[in-house]
Amino acid sequence: MQDLDHANITAAVNATWGDGTDPRLREILEALVRHLHELAREVNLTHAEWQQAIEFLYQVGRKTTRRRNEFILLSDILGVSSLVDMLASRGPDGATERSVLGPFYLPNAPMLPVGGGDMRRDNPGEPVLVRGRVYDASGRGIGGALMEVWQNAANGLYSNQDPDQADDNLRCRLNTATDGAYAFTTIRPVPYSVPTDGPVGGVLRATGRHPWRTAHIHFRVTAPGYDELVTELFPADDPYIDGDAVFGVRASLAVPFRRSDSAELAAAHGLPTPFGVVDYDFGLCPAG
Repeated sequence: MQDLDHANITAAVNATWGDGTDPRLREILEALVRHLHELAREVNLTHAEWQQAIEFLYQVGRKTTRRRNEFILLSDILGVSSLVDMLASRGPDGATERSVLGPFYLPNAPMLPVGGGDMRRDNPGEPVLVRGRVYDASGRGIGGALMEVWQNAANGLYSNQDPDQADDNLRCRLNTATDGAYAFTTIRPVPYSVPTDGPVGGVLRATGRHPWRTAHIHFRVTAPGYDELVTELFPADDPYIDGDAVFGVRASLAVPFRRSDSAELAAAHGLPTPFGVVDYDFGLCPAG
């Protein structure tokens, strides 16, 4: 008979993983059990507190839908999403840093012409031209890379939060040109509050934390033979640049939104003057 106590139960649990357990799964499970048990011992966790934690996770699950993932939001506000991104960003020099996917990504956005097009459409807000290229570790452009782009509207809401917006509003996909170039028009994103009507919002209120995200544009860039890149670009002059609620800002991803009065550039991209210009090149890591 096992003589279990608070000191040896951790080893007892970790001894139960069978011989056929995948080595990586075993490594993760053993660390998870070890750290959870140590947390309970460190804070002398009570039954009531653990039940409250279980109920909290239950409520997070109830709030999660295909259109809003409260578990991603929880991961974001705890900094876990950004930590995993940072660990995954240890690529070669020149590779773009990762940042959070967020809870509002939707697949199958409308395709723009190769190289770019109009994502702005009839949205109110400061018009912006975003342009650059996608390149590999040697600096060569990657033609045919697929870029997925999404952001919020001038009211701070994403299309899947706002019944007054079309589902595909301020979302697009485009393939880079043969030299890796891309360009699309949009509006300047605005800071917004993460959703606070669920259990994660309760955590923010209970701990006196603000819910505001730095304004940003999301990008997901994929190409055969390269690791997927999920990242964001942030206006460098945003009022929340030093206090993003989900810890997504990186210095390399904070960019100037330069003002332009160029009539030639405006005509080429169907923009009124003045407008903002963002120049940014994305570096991909080789797969593996």
